[in-house]
Amino acid sequence: MKVKNSNFVDYVKIFCRSGKGGAGSAHFLRDKTTAKGGPDGGDGGDGGHIIIKGNEQMWTLLHLKYKKHIFAEHGGVGSGNHKHGKDGASSYLEVPLGTIGKDAASGEILFEITENGQEHILVKGGMGGRGNSHFKSPTNQSPRYAQPGIDVTEGWFILELKVLADIGLVGFPNAGKSTLLSVVSAAKPEIANYPFTTLVPNLGIVSYRGDKSFIMADIPGIIEGAAEGKGLGLRFLRHIERNSTLLFMVPADSDDIAKEYEILLGELQKYNPELLDKDRILAISKSDMLDDELKAEIAKELPKDLPSLFISSVAQQGLTELKDLIWKKLND
Repeated sequence: MKVKNSNFVDYVKIFCRSGKGGAGSAHFLRDKTTAKGGPDGGDGGDGGHIIIKGNEQMWTLLHLKYKKHIFAEHGGVGSGNHKHGKDGASSYLEVPLGTIGKDAASGEILFEITENGQEHILVKGGMGGRGNSHFKSPTNQSPRYAQPGIDVTEGWFILELKVLADIGLVGFPNAGKSTLLSVVSAAKPEIANYPFTTLVPNLGIVSYRGDKSFIMADIPGIIEGAAEGKGLGLRFLRHIERNSTLLFMVPADSDDIAKEYEILLGELQKYNPELLDKDRILAISKSDMLDDELKAEIAKELPKDLPSLFISSVAQQGLTELKDLIWKKLND
């Protein structure tokens, strides 16, 4: 499924080229009083870097979608009288927290930005060449050469954004994840009664008992085969990797709640087995349609190895207990 007209961009491929180092100067001192002075060539300036910088105010890589080629400035050449060439200006690329960088050819992960203001030199600028004054020696009083600057470094890189949140909502499309987020936080996700309404991750800050809070991410619904790339699949599974606790949501009107949970768990395991090491909570959504007797029957069939509870976002049932449980998990 192709996502159109979305400002949320979580994957870009960019070409970066550092600045070339400026050449050193092979100049000799010449003035009114000195006809044949010694070498006084200055060093070339260093080329600029391409630097990635974390910005907590950003939440998408949209600004890089249409700027695929990034270049830093070349260093200036050295000159006489030991004058150093000007250093080339570096190019800074600001990215949201949760951005990882990869080498496009090898797929190797190069860095991960998780803090505001954190910097990583993606492509290092070339060093400036040394002027001829560095090469003067007792046996060579008049060196007529200087170093050229080190050439540019360039390459293709991939930037991927993985949403940073305390708790990620995991469930099939139409499990009620967006509705829950809209009720417990100030987030306004698009909500409708059909699958794949959520095409991009939504983040919401959930207030908890006074001045406490945690961040909840509504990850787009996955379906069987998501790990093989079906539906919205792999594009969104990577966001779940960053959440410290996973809240599985299965609607009360599901044909088999336990089986649905196992399918969801299986998709995560196929994608990345380490996801199963995260804390898990199971919430049975849309539970306002159940009476106490039905809840008791369903509870018998639920997995015994994780905490579960019945909630209804619309009827505001079980939400306080859910937040208490989430807070306990996050702070254990």
